[in-house]
Amino acid sequence: MAAYVLRRLLLTIPTLILVAASVFVLIRMIPGDPAQLMLGDSATPEQVAELRRSMGLEGPIPLQFLSWLGQVATGNLGRSITNGLSVGSLVLDRFAVTAIIVLLAVGLATAIAVPLGMLAAWRQDSTADIAVVAVATLMLSIPSFWLGLLLLLFFGLWLRWVPVIGYVPFAEDPWRALQFIILPVATLVLIEIGVLARMARAAAIDVLRLEYVAHARAKGLSELSVLARHVLPNAFAPTLTLIGLVLGNLLGGIAVIKTVFTLPGLGRLLVDSIYARDYPVVQGVMLFTAFIYVAINLLVDLAYPLFDPRIAAE
Repeated sequence: MAAYVLRRLLLTIPTLILVAASVFVLIRMIPGDPAQLMLGDSATPEQVAELRRSMGLEGPIPLQFLSWLGQVATGNLGRSITNGLSVGSLVLDRFAVTAIIVLLAVGLATAIAVPLGMLAAWRQDSTADIAVVAVATLMLSIPSFWLGLLLLLFFGLWLRWVPVIGYVPFAEDPWRALQFIILPVATLVLIEIGVLARMARAAAIDVLRLEYVAHARAKGLSELSVLARHVLPNAFAPTLTLIGLVLGNLLGGIAVIKTVFTLPGLGRLLVDSIYARDYPVVQGVMLFTAFIYVAINLLVDLAYPLFDPRIAAE
């Protein structure tokens, strides 16, 4: 077990370096001089040269990358050109909003979808199975922004149960903040239930066909015990992989948050920075998003031995 964890941690290091190199190269591939684009045509050559020095754009590209990588390793992502704030603080502040919504949504979706998938697999080809598959397929077919608009129109404008625009941090007013995130969380829960329930159903069907499940039933164990003790732990590993992908995708920036509900999430920060040509913030958000993907995949890999005895045995 310790060797497995150490091996995964060591493999993460070159992955992070490749991710950082990819982000660095993508930013450098943008046409034109970033300093000139940010300052405009009215800037003097001295102003452009000074901005290039402050952004670390002078010297050979490999040296620029090593210098930037050293700053990133110390947590220094630079400063925003538009407001002068630290890129790291900007990213973390916006990420906190996104993380609260995503973790709540994925947690609720998992708690609902996995039991539904297990029920559908246990009653395969029954009315319950057909109903679960039909609802899951319907949820997969609905665009998230369209569902968000419907919920916003019905609960926000018609019933006036929740506010339709704005955001209040939890530190200021927890109850008011909860009102602002109810609809985004509900939208993501309904969308993600579909994909997670289908995966849980498919994985449980495969496990239910194995011999040890028939042996457990032959020993006289109840169906609930068979499902909880023998099927769920072994069928949850593929679903866990999908949960990791969903988490990485949503934590990297949710379209439904930045466009429909106008919440100050990470995705909205990236879009605003692109429009403002704030390259340090764009670079920082891209790097942080990629890091989130790598970190989530690492956590999923480390959690596999808890559900798959074969990995633990290795």
